Amino acid sequence: MGLMDHLSELRGRLVRCCLAVMVGFIACWAVVDPIFDALVAPLLSVLPDGSHAIYTTLPEGFFTRMHIAFVAGVFVSSPAIFYQVWAFIAPGLYEEEKRSIIPVAVMSAFFFISGGAFCYFVVFPNAFAFFMSYATDSIVAMPKISDYLSFVLKLILAFGLVFEMPLFAFFLARMGIITAELMRRVRRYAILGIFIVAAILSPPDVVSQLLMAAPMLVLYEVSIFVAAGFGKKTAKEDESEEKPEGEDGETADAEAKPGKDENTSEKP
Repeated sequence: MGLMDHLSELRGRLVRCCLAVMVGFIACWAVVDPIFDALVAPLLSVLPDGSHAIYTTLPEGFFTRMHIAFVAGVFVSSPAIFYQVWAFIAPGLYEEEKRSIIPVAVMSAFFFISGGAFCYFVVFPNAFAFFMSYATDSIVAMPKISDYLSFVLKLILAFGLVFEMPLFAFFLARMGIITAELMRRVRRYAILGIFIVAAILSPPDVVSQLLMAAPMLVLYEVSIFVAAGFGKKTAKEDESEEKPEGEDGETADAEAKPGKDENTSEKP
């Protein structure tokens, strides 16, 4: 395929992704109020008595719900989106790898949704309880609902993307781009990069950054095991596996040679 063919295919994949998100948006708009209530519930559970989440502009409630429906639509349509992504990459894969496109797309969506669920059920309760602990009787927290939901939805999307790390490590290892040995060797630089990425993706506070960096560190270690189990073997590893066979062959030849010498010595 030429460059224009790749660009044409990329355009078609992007159009399909947009259509999938649009369908997901329409489906989630029909149930946006329950989704809204679920997203606000972690905040309401830790708000002190007398505190409320507030709107400050008239259209804020409408556009906030549109934002929620859009992000929820991305999660709902994530299997189709990841299928389009991997299908675009498929021409560069081996035949046996091409046959696993659908399972990989499903696993990608599973990790993406798992990251969002981890953020909702683990990160939100701890982060919000910490933030609300600084409210006093004289200073009552009244968070603006659009700011709160922007903060929440950004974190959910960021965690969803972060949880894709083991799957990308699997593919990069299968393609021979990375190895477990390389990942162990650059671990210290990876830790620094993880904290930089956490600082970029998370809101500008230390607690959110630490809550994002901690699972990323764990996922990096998991990715090392994934690369070790499914990655291509290096030439050094292949030689180490072939070496015992060579040694056995040399031993066999050494054992055979004395026999030949004995037969030769018996001749007159």
